[in-house]
Amino acid sequence: MTNKCVFLDRDGVINRDYVDYVYTAEKLEILPGVRESLESLKRSGYLLIVITNQSGIAQGLYTREQMRECHRLVQEYCQHTIDHFYYSPWHPKMTESLTRKPGSLMFEKAIAKYNIDTRLSWMIGDKERDLVPAQKLGIKTIQVDHNDSTVADYKARDLADAIKIIFG
Repeated sequence: MTNKCVFLDRDGVINRDYVDYVYTAEKLEILPGVRESLESLKRSGYLLIVITNQSGIAQGLYTREQMRECHRLVQEYCQHTIDHFYYSPWHPKMTESLTRKPGSLMFEKAIAKYNIDTRLSWMIGDKERDLVPAQKLGIKTIQVDHNDSTVADYKARDLADAIKIIFG
């Protein structure tokens, strides 16, 4: 049996994005409607998988432990609805990696591990680099946060608006 999934970028979709990164509890601000949106998707049978670039690790700005603590706090706030967090700690100035979006390796790992049907799945991101790998794999895409996109299948104000598109 295959599964349907909503892949989510973290910064800008689940929590407020900052230019100087989110890696402490003080800066972790969950966006309005996120908990309710994730619970609604979960009730509808979707797996919820976060796919996030965390290049501040490679740059020495924060540690994997600090990032994991933020993920733990997100899970706690969102009632443990997220099935898995995939992250790429690399930065192009330090090292190249196929895991880093717009590479597709994090998606491919999740698809294999969770037996995901890409035709029934969605990616919600705030930047085009979030959407490009999903589209390569046949996953429908939604860009949030009013960014102009030439690649997004759909556009939405935020996660709550995006799930209205998913539910039709």
